[in-house]
Amino acid sequence: MTQGNIQNLDALQREIAQLMVKALNLEVSADEIDPDQPLYGKGLGLDSIDILEIALVVSKHYGLQLKADSEDNHRIFGSLRSLSDYVAAHKAA
Repeated sequence: MTQGNIQNLDALQREIAQLMVKALNLEVSADEIDPDQPLYGKGLGLDSIDILEIALVVSKHYGLQLKADSEDNHRIFGSLRSLSDYVAAHKAA
């Protein structure tokens, strides 16, 4: 991975973290979200309703489809990094 790609992915992670903070009115800043921290449970502490809200915001913002019944959702929404990687690979150009 080139330095430019890494910087783009870091910027995308920050942008998605900001979307999450705004959509869920989180009491942490986007910069405080560890990209490898689990989004569910003991990590960021989100529940399934929060994840649905994030899916809606991310889908709308990046023009991609995240299906509620997808078997990949647990992996996609496992962490900020995994969500960012998915968005980078699937977002509309």
